[in-house]
Amino acid sequence: MNIRGEISNFAVMISISKDRINELPVEEYEGNTIVINYPRDVDKAINYLLTQSVVGFDTETRPSFKKGRMHKVCLLQIATHDECFLFRINKTGLTESIRRFFENENVLKVGLSIQDDFRALHKLAEFEPASYIDLQSFVKKFDIADNSLQKIYAILFEKRISKGQRLTNWEAETLTESQCAYASLDAKACLDIYELLTTEGYDAKHSPYIVEENV
Repeated sequence: MNIRGEISNFAVMISISKDRINELPVEEYEGNTIVINYPRDVDKAINYLLTQSVVGFDTETRPSFKKGRMHKVCLLQIATHDECFLFRINKTGLTESIRRFFENENVLKVGLSIQDDFRALHKLAEFEPASYIDLQSFVKKFDIADNSLQKIYAILFEKRISKGQRLTNWEAETLTESQCAYASLDAKACLDIYELLTTEGYDAKHSPYIVEENV
């Protein structure tokens, strides 16, 4: 399949400004969210995720407002079409089953700047990731120049992912509904982007966000 669709002879660069993003309607997460707080619940969730062919993937880390102080990654989000599992790894640890999931070659993990996520997780435990795609590189095949999840999603879906929860406390005893929705949407958005580009395709020459054209 020619994943570039009709644009094989039409070289463009697609990018969206922050002002145009702010004009878009806000996207809402509509799937189910399953929060995993205890090690005993991890294996069951992972066994289900191992039955999937492709998932969206993201992590969250408690923000630090003190120079030189960095927190460890504390939340792992893995999304399917219908639900998102939020593994609170500050409570469960990076268990053997989670590491086994990342090393599984049969489940494609789709994320953004995914090597950064792996580096952060490696500070908790070692594993050899297999079968993954970084959207920052993948979208370049479709002449999308932007690197952020918010911009890529806006270009493809004409919706804005709100980043209002990004700097909240991800190590709080209980995550709020807003935090859960934000975290779930980030992971699900990665899956949605990948599936749109690989199944429906993307015709860049019809994009309203063409900023440069070289024929």
